[in-house]
Amino acid sequence: MDKINEFAANERTARIILAAVSEPGDAVTGRRIRTVGATETGARASADEVPGGADADTWQRRLAPRIDAVQMRRVLAETERHGIRVLIPGDADWPLSVNALGDHAPVALWAKGDTSLLTGPVWDRLTITGARASTGYGEHITTDLVQSAVSDARTVLSGGAYGIDGAAHRAALTFGGSTIAVLAGGLDRPYPAGHTELLGRVADDGLLVSELPPGAAPTKWRFLQRGRLLAALSGTVIIAEAGYRSGSLYTAARAMELGRPVGAIPGPLTSAASAGCHRLLRDELGSIITGYDDIRELLHSVRDGAHRAVRERAGLEDNPLDQEKPSQGRSPQGLGL
Repeated sequence: MDKINEFAANERTARIILAAVSEPGDAVTGRRIRTVGATETGARASADEVPGGADADTWQRRLAPRIDAVQMRRVLAETERHGIRVLIPGDADWPLSVNALGDHAPVALWAKGDTSLLTGPVWDRLTITGARASTGYGEHITTDLVQSAVSDARTVLSGGAYGIDGAAHRAALTFGGSTIAVLAGGLDRPYPAGHTELLGRVADDGLLVSELPPGAAPTKWRFLQRGRLLAALSGTVIIAEAGYRSGSLYTAARAMELGRPVGAIPGPLTSAASAGCHRLLRDELGSIITGYDDIRELLHSVRDGAHRAVRERAGLEDNPLDQEKPSQGRSPQGLGL
């Protein structure tokens, strides 16, 4: 293990190793990095003795067998060979919005393309996602909304999958806009394979992002965790079409946990592909989207909320109690001050 400790002597390399051997959203690893830093976390994961702390034994037994110097050198070599950048917190293009995920935030991000797309305010980015088995209706609506979003200088995110995701990326590219595809596997092996050309265009004219190193295969868990990253990177999540138990509803749920608004596009009552959207609307978990103006309103609500929070922290917001002066002959004692 001495070789791996020497190999991971700096924060960047340590984060690459920890991201490569842990799963996306690993809160135990995230908590340790937050408390002792990535270099020390890597050292404790590969140490001969069990580190202290809750879940330490299970955590170390899970990570230690995966830490291999030869494998890590391969990851670094493949990252460079494919022209992929690795972003970590503190880098100029690190997306600050993912910090809202706390201990579940990504340890590092592999990125290919224009990483400056991650640096703007979160309300300039929106996720449009939904059913893989989409209908012509869903793809048509997605294309129209993306065209309007691009005209409004917004960056469109999606997951690179078949169906609504693909329609969103294609529309953004067609109308000369910016798009980001968040993938559930390594950027050297685009998934799904049928979207290899499309994702190549996204890399050329937009950005590919993944929490996973080159060579990593997508899994069910990684697809789900991709949803939390899409939610964190966006000011709002729009579900264009979704079955009643669609994975895109997981993305919507993560957005709600982060306090990001969710929009749902209604469809025909008889369409199974819209059942998930109707479920969000029925349970009042999403706002109805009838056109791009509704999406703009959601993004503006995020912007206004962020500005208000900054002003409140700076003490610049008026105290509502100061706005009403006691009238003559009226005692302010009733305010309970």
